[in-house]
Amino acid sequence: MRLGRAGGGGSARHGPAGLRSFEEIYKFQRQILRVKDRDEFPMILIGNKADLDHQRQVTQEEGQQLAWQLKVTYMEASAKMRMNVDQAFHELVRVIRKFQEQECPPSPEPTRKEKDKKGCHCVIF
Repeated sequence: MRLGRAGGGGSARHGPAGLRSFEEIYKFQRQILRVKDRDEFPMILIGNKADLDHQRQVTQEEGQQLAWQLKVTYMEASAKMRMNVDQAFHELVRVIRKFQEQECPPSPEPTRKEKDKKGCHCVIF
């Protein structure tokens, strides 16, 4: 079981041959939420070493079921085969951005009248 962090979110990785690490993921998520004092936090669950199918103790369905219970995205990846590595990173960034937008939605654009009152603004590039 390895925990990764990327800015405002995290990924929990388990190897398909690591049943013990898989069973601990639920505890780690609860601990993260407790430390962050939140009900939710941007995370994804990654089944690592997907290329070692012959050593698998955790099925893809079990990984998907746990992710559903934790309300996170599930992906399987293999760094050795470069399978879903970039996709997992991009998914985590997407989840973090979505979370940040919900936490601090962008301020609305000023109306035309409000723009006129403030005068003309120039932007120099």
